[in-house]
Amino acid sequence: MSVHHAYLSLGANLGHRQANLLQALQFIQTRTSVKRISSFYETDPVGLRDQPRFINVACFLETELSPRELLDFVKWIEKRLGRRSSIPNAPRPIDIDLLLYDETVIDTPELVIPHPRMHERAFALVPLAEIAPETLAHPVLKKTIRELLASVSSEGVCRIERSVGINLERDVQQSQPSVAMGLSRAGVTGLERIIRISDGNRDIHFYAELDLFADLNANQTGVHMSRFSDVLEEIIEEISIEPSPDIESLAERLARQVLKSQQTVRSEVHIRAHSPMRKTTPVTGKSVEELYTLIGIAAATSQQTRSLVGVETEGVTACPCAQDMVRSYSRELLLDEGFSESDAGRILEVLPIASHNQRGRGTLLVGSRQQVRAENLVHIVEASMSSETYELLKRPDEFFVVNKAHRNPKFVEDVVREMLRNVVEIYPDLPDDAFVLAKQVNFEGIHKHNAFAERYGTLQEIRREMVHGQPVTRHTTLQDWLLAEER
Repeated sequence: MSVHHAYLSLGANLGHRQANLLQALQFIQTRTSVKRISSFYETDPVGLRDQPRFINVACFLETELSPRELLDFVKWIEKRLGRRSSIPNAPRPIDIDLLLYDETVIDTPELVIPHPRMHERAFALVPLAEIAPETLAHPVLKKTIRELLASVSSEGVCRIERSVGINLERDVQQSQPSVAMGLSRAGVTGLERIIRISDGNRDIHFYAELDLFADLNANQTGVHMSRFSDVLEEIIEEISIEPSPDIESLAERLARQVLKSQQTVRSEVHIRAHSPMRKTTPVTGKSVEELYTLIGIAAATSQQTRSLVGVETEGVTACPCAQDMVRSYSRELLLDEGFSESDAGRILEVLPIASHNQRGRGTLLVGSRQQVRAENLVHIVEASMSSETYELLKRPDEFFVVNKAHRNPKFVEDVVREMLRNVVEIYPDLPDDAFVLAKQVNFEGIHKHNAFAERYGTLQEIRREMVHGQPVTRHTTLQDWLLAEER
């Protein structure tokens, strides 16, 4: 069906006027796509003067409804919101007029388009001029909306702010709490948005979940929750014009804005986004798209902003302990069958040894001013497990993964150590004050529990232990690193 452009004028002067208008706009969107909405304007009544002032608004929409269907629909909305038949220009909880529909001209007893009096009414033209393009013209009078507005008086039409109509006597969040104690973090979690990252000449959109926090001082009851959403919407609008190059840069931008809006000494932002990545199956060479979790974390103070990039992805591990038991059992079976110790040993070296498998989820975070690409971290995590996994596996691919995993058995602790070794050896140029966190969770195949291992710290700490064999008793935590002053 064809899509048509239409402009509506809405007004209300009974009941909660703004609430009535917002409810009407919500109903309008159940059958149309509203593209632009004007500001709210308080206006003097026309015709019958002895009645409350109106609030008026205009909207531009796209619709597949015919003019008559659209008129019937908005009249249903009027009735739904409590409008009843009365004398012309009487007070009403809602009034909706169809002003323009494409460049259509209709003149029938039931419907007239353009609206017959729109060119005389400032309360319709002022909101309409705000959202209408400069070229939008009256199809009969052949004048633009701005030209029509210039020919009428705008006296009595005043732009107003949207409001619930209450006076806030005090800022409760800024008041003194009953227990004078500061909080390390207060904020909002689980904000869901589509974010945009610019990868060179390519823009990528991600579904993301965000957590935003601010330090709360001892003299303030609470943070301003709505300001977190305001900051996020401002940044989302900014990145539509100037996208961030990576997720950690976006986290930094958000952290600085939260710091400013909450007027706090420290802010923190966590972003988790689902990111696609092309992989090729190991034997059949089929191209498949896999999803991994992209992580960006940033903390800001008035002196500095620190950020980390990270990934979370899945693979498989084969249990070394179970495999060792199967090997011992197999050796006994071979000896019982008359094979020599030497031959039994050779056979066990050649044949794959059974074990139970675990699907594992690895997390790797790296914090440094030197850029580290998230895609590279995905490969480090996968290379640290017994085998990577694929969404699509043909039989030759499946055999490759199973065989690789059983020839490369690893405990959950082994995977974490492998991740750290790979970071140290693959990135020898990362500075000592860079931060690394490696974590692995194995979802056990034969137990009711999961296996977990984690190590974090600065690269200086990790290198001291891994390269020089010097045990480190204190490991720098993520919060320690985010709070530390850069040298």
